[in-house]
Amino acid sequence: MPGKLKAKIVAGRHLPVMDRASDLTDAFVEVKFGNTTFKTDVFPKSLNPQWNSEWFKFEVDDEDLQDEPLQITVLDHDTYSANDAIGKVYIDIDPLLCAEAASVISGWFPIYDTIHGIRGEINVLVKVELFNDLNRFRQSSCGVKFLCTTSIPRGYRAAMVHGFVEELVVNEDPEYQWIDRIRTPRASNEARQRLISLMSGELQRKIGLKVLEMGGNAVVGYLQCFDLEGESGLVVRAIGTACTLEKHSSGTPASNACNSPSKDGKEPVFGEDLPSSSGPPTPFRILPTSSFSPPPFSPSKPCSRQSSSSDTDLSLTPKTGMGSGGSAGKEAGPLKTLLRQQTQTALEQREFPFFTLTSFPPGFLVHVGGVVSARSVKLLDRIHNPDEPETRDAWWEEIRQEIKSHAKALGCHAVVGYSENTSICEEVCILSASGTATILNPRVCFFDRFDDPSPPSCGFCHIPYDELNMPFPAQLTYCYNCRRQKVPDVLFTTIDLPAEAAVTGKGCLIQARLCRLKKKAQGEVNATAISNLLPFMEYELHTQLMNKLKLRSMNALFGLHIQISVGENMLLGLASATGVYLTALPAPGGIQIAGKTSGDLNNEQHIQSIQKRINDTIAKNKELHQINPPELTEEGVGSPIPEPRHRSRLFRSHSESSDEVSELDLSHGKKDAFVLEIDDTDAVEDIHSLLIDASPPTGFYTCNTETMPGIYNWTTAVQMFTSVRVLRLSNANLSNQSLNKIFTDLCENLLKSFYFKLRSNIPCCLCHLNFTVAVPEEELIQVRCWRQSLCPFLSGGNETEEQLQFPLELCADSSSTNTQTSSKFSVSSLENCSPLTEGRPRSLRSSRSFGGSSVTMVKMTPLSFLPGTRIIKYLGIINMFFIRETTSLREEGGVSGFLHSFIAEVFAMVRAHVAALGGNAVVSYSMKDCVLMENPNKNQAQCLINVSGDAVICVRETDQEPMTSMTNIGQSCTADGAT
Repeated sequence: MPGKLKAKIVAGRHLPVMDRASDLTDAFVEVKFGNTTFKTDVFPKSLNPQWNSEWFKFEVDDEDLQDEPLQITVLDHDTYSANDAIGKVYIDIDPLLCAEAASVISGWFPIYDTIHGIRGEINVLVKVELFNDLNRFRQSSCGVKFLCTTSIPRGYRAAMVHGFVEELVVNEDPEYQWIDRIRTPRASNEARQRLISLMSGELQRKIGLKVLEMGGNAVVGYLQCFDLEGESGLVVRAIGTACTLEKHSSGTPASNACNSPSKDGKEPVFGEDLPSSSGPPTPFRILPTSSFSPPPFSPSKPCSRQSSSSDTDLSLTPKTGMGSGGSAGKEAGPLKTLLRQQTQTALEQREFPFFTLTSFPPGFLVHVGGVVSARSVKLLDRIHNPDEPETRDAWWEEIRQEIKSHAKALGCHAVVGYSENTSICEEVCILSASGTATILNPRVCFFDRFDDPSPPSCGFCHIPYDELNMPFPAQLTYCYNCRRQKVPDVLFTTIDLPAEAAVTGKGCLIQARLCRLKKKAQGEVNATAISNLLPFMEYELHTQLMNKLKLRSMNALFGLHIQISVGENMLLGLASATGVYLTALPAPGGIQIAGKTSGDLNNEQHIQSIQKRINDTIAKNKELHQINPPELTEEGVGSPIPEPRHRSRLFRSHSESSDEVSELDLSHGKKDAFVLEIDDTDAVEDIHSLLIDASPPTGFYTCNTETMPGIYNWTTAVQMFTSVRVLRLSNANLSNQSLNKIFTDLCENLLKSFYFKLRSNIPCCLCHLNFTVAVPEEELIQVRCWRQSLCPFLSGGNETEEQLQFPLELCADSSSTNTQTSSKFSVSSLENCSPLTEGRPRSLRSSRSFGGSSVTMVKMTPLSFLPGTRIIKYLGIINMFFIRETTSLREEGGVSGFLHSFIAEVFAMVRAHVAALGGNAVVSYSMKDCVLMENPNKNQAQCLINVSGDAVICVRETDQEPMTSMTNIGQSCTADGAT
């Protein structure tokens, strides 16, 4: 599909002074696409030039339109020397290639320089004209939509879910080429930034081709990552779920609205007009079959290099009519059984039956088996031929096959909430993949939801594996809801809480943190040492999660994300999830302390004091999270009574011998207790760290899922925060316990800083908390977090003014950590405040001033929706990569000032590109990569940031026109760094 790209340079403003004699600039612009370059005339002696150029026209193939960005370079003209670069703008053309997308890109773009940051703005117009394509061998995938959201987008329905797609592109990294010795840092950064943009476009095009071969038109849950392998090379990879999306007609406005569960926690009935509210919508729209066909599975295998097309003609859609009436209803029972068998067979035949989605319609998940994960340590080898990425492909192939085998061992045929990530240090790379093993329900996909009773709220909790042949030791009881099927005593998942789930009380964020030292080594010795540490680290993280879950009297985790980051001399582990109490699962037993060793640790009085603290903490958490499970009675119940729970055991890695196990079986305490054994000093420290894990102050609620379990009513006041905290260890002789305490304090203080900033806005909920940890350099720990704060109208609303007061002890700065070990400071700025609750006036701004100009504010949120609004159009994916370098770190305010200004510039550039597309919001926003490298002695630092999201047009619930003012949305960035 050849096309014509047209660009026009209109004007510039607020350019920097390049001529010191006149304090002005002689600016002109180079417009480049592919190998073709155009130039504007020089506009002499002005900081606000008006070029008003003619239309620059590029005749290119649509393959190039997808791969190449439009490069706009602003320069200062010099007569007797080389022209000085002011900055560049990269414009992605892909959003213009979809039929439903914008027809023109027009707006003011920040001019960005990798050394000086933003240096003014430039007004650009870009248009694309595509011609009909009759070439069946074309290599472009124009028209395929890419969406970061992990649920079916608002305003669409899934006519077909095809399955998993993946791709990766490799190349040499310009940062490590020999020419770096003779070229400037600016030239090196720009070469790297341009190559990454090209690889990103090529990656999307190749994945789009696979989707077209499968018969789809969209990729949902698109996750793209950059692996910076140093001298080995550069890898850009992506995964997603291929779907066929159909836009809802205007007659179904409820599907576009952001609908939430009702106050009593019941899910609205599908097919009816739903009331407007400010919570998240149901991800799928399932209507009667008389309206349209529900979304089936596509039986084809995902397109990959080994299997690029479907190898089966198995059709899951019945050949006879499926509408109401006729003979279909008489054969509904046998036909449904046949379809379930066909669906399971089709899923098992797929190479990878994975789904990157995390939200599903009620009844879609029949059974959830639990989290399945796999990790592998690899030694990086140099990428010699960028056209042959077989080595990296083979690595991920092994990981995915292991995930598939784990799911099959649990009796499941699909993996949902699937994700992949890496951690790289020198020549060692840790590959990780995780998801939730499930059994899917074809009834939701093929049948009208009204010809069967609604699915039970406890169905997904029932075990999918055989009770007599369980893949792992577990304590099973009859479901506390239906009393017919067996359920486990605890459930871990990587997905959001299903809409039909019955929850008691409210949820909360649960985190496990771990730091382990390792010896410095090279090559295979280093890889072997890391491989030996990984199983124990993962075990310890799960142990912490189990202990903290029971300490809060909860029995399930949702949105679980475990990350293990590798450094030269340490490994960091961070696990985050949202804990809830599922009514269908049994109540967790208490935590019983048992002492074994002689001496002070076995002192009865000491053990009793620890036991009392634990019991008091459990009682306090029950009251705090309002966990009051209903009492079960035998009256009127014909089904079996739940069996009494036996004591479940969780042993620390120190006690593995059979003798210790038998002794623990005979230990004292209640039979439903969860035993923690004090066998050494480390165990005491573990218990103390368990008890000092601070709960949010009164009026605050935290979770890492999109919605807070147990809270259903929200205001439209939202605010996004992005924070990066860097800590440098000054003491090299630290123990594991000391490092654990430093790492825990770092994460805790990051949360406390959020509470302090929002202390006047309670009641407040911090949703979608995303934590990422990295070890970019030796003795340097970096934690970054982005999250959305929502201010809910809590049902009941009995909080008094005294209860809403903020505790002063949370005002302590992060420097309260061991000051002899770390040194850091924090800087924070609030870009836009919002009226979060009545009676608390806040400053209002509908626009943002940057460089002396006023720009319409574009809202940014990590959620897939905005409370109080509905999305009327998806304009395309925003996937941007930035590099920033400085040789005057101290003059810019140190690491904190450098990071803060860089993140603010990233916000400004993202907003400018979204506004140029005609959008007013970015949903599903995330900061995938933030790599900081600093050299304080040389006053230098470099940072790389990758951000992504979906550009959309939102309207208020009561309006029909897009919002133009941002009176209720704010963003803030915080950067904390080492001095």
